[in-house]
Amino acid sequence: ALLEVAGIGVMLAGRSGAGKSECALELVTRGYRLVADDAVDLAIEDGVLWGRAAPAVRDHLEIRGLGILSIPELYGADAVTGSAEVALVCSLEKDPGPQDRTGLERATESLLGVDVPRVTLHTHPHAGASTATLVDAAVRDTLRRRDGHFAAERFDEHLRALLRQR
Repeated sequence: ALLEVAGIGVMLAGRSGAGKSECALELVTRGYRLVADDAVDLAIEDGVLWGRAAPAVRDHLEIRGLGILSIPELYGADAVTGSAEVALVCSLEKDPGPQDRTGLERATESLLGVDVPRVTLHTHPHAGASTATLVDAAVRDTLRRRDGHFAAERFDEHLRALLRQR
């Protein structure tokens, strides 16, 4: 799925059943906009990676147990957008394995040769609301990092300074 969250495109990635569509729906209910559910068309324009919905599935979201939903019919025309710059990949995984817990290292994923920041979020397949909160926080952190503010680095520097005082 691809959504516009706080002005940037966020690709929700993961295996079938990871909760991507449920997370997307929760983000839409919070006022963010759906670009595409399963079929995302990617293209590079002027060096920028853009995502759009495949025409056949545009404006629709498939939710297990509910079926195919028309997002504009349920949430209004402003709940969808035609495209978004892909600026973050949130990989939803049930068992992500060992992870960097500090946030000092930010992985990237190459999409059409463009390196996009990627975070791996531990999720439960039916925890859409809490997963949406994690995605929202990841977007906000990505925007802060774009502006040169790295909370993990400041925290690390603070701890090192405290240790030097001992």
